[in-house]
Amino acid sequence: MHINIHLEPIVAGTDPAAARLFPVRSLAICTMALCLSINLFATTTTVQMTFAGVNGAQMSGVYVGPYAGAMNGAPIELFCVDFANEVNFGQQWDANLTPIAFAADLSDTRYGAAPGALELYRQAAWLTRQFGSQPASQYGDIQATIWQLFSSAAPTPSSLLWLEQARRNYASADYGDFRIITNTGPVQVSGQVQEFLTRTQQDAPEPGTQLLVGLALVGAACMGRRMGRGCQPSLRTVQSGQPDHAPNAA
Repeated sequence: MHINIHLEPIVAGTDPAAARLFPVRSLAICTMALCLSINLFATTTTVQMTFAGVNGAQMSGVYVGPYAGAMNGAPIELFCVDFANEVNFGQQWDANLTPIAFAADLSDTRYGAAPGALELYRQAAWLTRQFGSQPASQYGDIQATIWQLFSSAAPTPSSLLWLEQARRNYASADYGDFRIITNTGPVQVSGQVQEFLTRTQQDAPEPGTQLLVGLALVGAACMGRRMGRGCQPSLRTVQSGQPDHAPNAA
């Protein structure tokens, strides 16, 4: 059986006022769709964290990353960005997970209000990736460089090598799977649990992917609007208790 669906075009004699409003309404719908596509990937999630241990490397008398932890009971690798606070072996706390993808809301993080905060977190994320390819002798300098991004009171690396590398290369990497781990609020500068970075299994699309999703939603919204007006119907550590300085891990 063959079914013909006849879609009537918009008649040239359509009410002029309504015709003038059509582009404005369509633009509003498209803008809302684009904003929604970005916000879908910039949300914060609350989890329970546990600090499990260190790798043994030290610098200036404190342990440096990577560290071991658990998120909602699942083992994860932790990278400390915060020298101003402390964490203990076995300590548990509730934390917010914040992505560092494009347009992410950093209001739940410790350093989100700092100038260029997103770039700083991304530089730190780039540095955490270097642990896996470097010998343990470099861990101290990498960790100190991460801490120095957010606090001048942190240990100083032996050179500016890693800082220069981070500034030169961070912009070309994808950080969709990175999350900032910050104790639930109100967040203070000191006297709380250290802030960490980690990599999750649930990737948050980076700017290019978000833009494609946004454009797809924009196109769908605009096409839906046109169809709606053009036809009827429309088809629509250390030991337990001993502080680890990040244990800070200072």
